[in-house]
Amino acid sequence: MTTQELALAFTKLCKQGEFEEAGKRFWSDEVVSREPMTGEMAEAKGRAAVQAKGVWWYANHEVHSVNVEGPYVHGNQFVVRFTMDVTPKGQARLSMDEVGVYTVQDDKIVEERFFYGS
Repeated sequence: MTTQELALAFTKLCKQGEFEEAGKRFWSDEVVSREPMTGEMAEAKGRAAVQAKGVWWYANHEVHSVNVEGPYVHGNQFVVRFTMDVTPKGQARLSMDEVGVYTVQDDKIVEERFFYGS
């Protein structure tokens, strides 16, 4: 599978709201997920840790809507843009603008790195 093919399939699942399925299907067992923050959620290593990060996200955020754009492919990487309307637990509702940069190796995503818009 080419990076283009993987990126299209991954992004299609995300556009359908199937984020968990996209991860199950395309993450490497050794996937690393990096967020632009400090603390516990800044880096998750391994499939189980990245899945746990997703569980934490949904337990701590009410997601009202998500828009997914892309993918944009270059070599063994691709980018997907996510715009979200969410309410973090105990906080005010907000709009998030986030870009995920995904690195592919051996037909699996080995790294996802997120950048937030201001």
